[in-house]
Amino acid sequence: MALEEMTEEEVRERVRALLAEAHPDRVDQATFRGKQFEHGLAWVHFPEGHGGLGVSPRLQAVVADELRRHVKVTYEDMVLNPIGIGMGAPTVLTHGTEWMKKNLLRRIFTAQDIWCQLFSEPGAGSDVAGLSTRAVRDGDTWILNGQKVWTSFAERSKWGMLLARTNPDVPKHEGMSYFLLDMQSPGVDVRPLHQITGEAEFNEVFLQDVRIPADRMLGREGKGWTVAITTLMNERNAIGGAVSRRGGGSMGVLLDLWKARDAAALSPASETILRDRVTRLWIESELLRATSQRARVAQKAGNPGPEGSVVKLAQAELNKRIFECAMDVIGPDALVYEAGYERRRPAGESRSSKLALAKYQFLRSRANSIEGGTSEIMRNILGERVLGLPPEPRVDKDVSWKDVPRSA
Repeated sequence: MALEEMTEEEVRERVRALLAEAHPDRVDQATFRGKQFEHGLAWVHFPEGHGGLGVSPRLQAVVADELRRHVKVTYEDMVLNPIGIGMGAPTVLTHGTEWMKKNLLRRIFTAQDIWCQLFSEPGAGSDVAGLSTRAVRDGDTWILNGQKVWTSFAERSKWGMLLARTNPDVPKHEGMSYFLLDMQSPGVDVRPLHQITGEAEFNEVFLQDVRIPADRMLGREGKGWTVAITTLMNERNAIGGAVSRRGGGSMGVLLDLWKARDAAALSPASETILRDRVTRLWIESELLRATSQRARVAQKAGNPGPEGSVVKLAQAELNKRIFECAMDVIGPDALVYEAGYERRRPAGESRSSKLALAKYQFLRSRANSIEGGTSEIMRNILGERVLGLPPEPRVDKDVSWKDVPRSA
């Protein structure tokens, strides 16, 4: 039987064979996930030998379900190595050399190598193609100089996916190249950025005369934008692609608060208004959950299309409304934020733990409409690439990058 015709039961049998060989109760995380990769159960839609079976990506949910049945503690991909697994792996598979596929994919999945993404810059956030980090060829290496910002996991990453300008004499989309940067290279300086929650999830990265071997380029010189699109589409799918259970995720936090509310402190009118808001948010959450499920089932190949921006946009905006409502349910106590909570992240079932979690997530949700592409950019993508609307005017589209006016 061809792999494309593999049934759900055959996939489950492969999972059971994996567990018989290396159960998480008997081996460590890296060993177990290494065996999962070898059995083709890391990314089932990837080719054989690269962590997959060459089957429909919908069967990955079958793998996850079978693991949950037999394993007490499962390893969440998007917790272990979110950028590597969600974005790095499909980019390497699509555009990387055979050496990269052979030497990087397994270590990405086992989380032995953490990855980060080096796209955004202080002068080019949403306009990624406007970046100014330069890469100049010097024999068999490229010399990089510039600055990146809002880089998650840079402080502990082995590899960084980096866009740099290799030709300033052509329009901005045509003069970029895509590199894999060893984050331990001389000249790489990572500095934390503290956010409103008090933690430092993000970093700014300074690059001074950093050398990258020429064979670390993905795709052809000057064609980095094509490679970057693969990364960006998978980024949006990774951020908005998780399908939670009914009433779970952010909505579950709000429902817990609603059940534990101090009803005596609410007037009948306030109670009615809040109940209506919670109900509407629950309906929106279910609509989003169904949309996410449809998108995953309809996905026929490893790299998602621009439709992934639908879920990312909707989830970002919905999360903010959910936690705004949560603060109103909490009442006056929502005005107090306990400094240092972000370092403890209590997961208990006590009321104080739930209140602390909701307050933290209210502050954290403000970043949802910025990270992974702003909501404004998502609307542009959906309007132009999905709905086919006329594109916005772009006066710098056919102008050499070096001739585009910039602020000092």
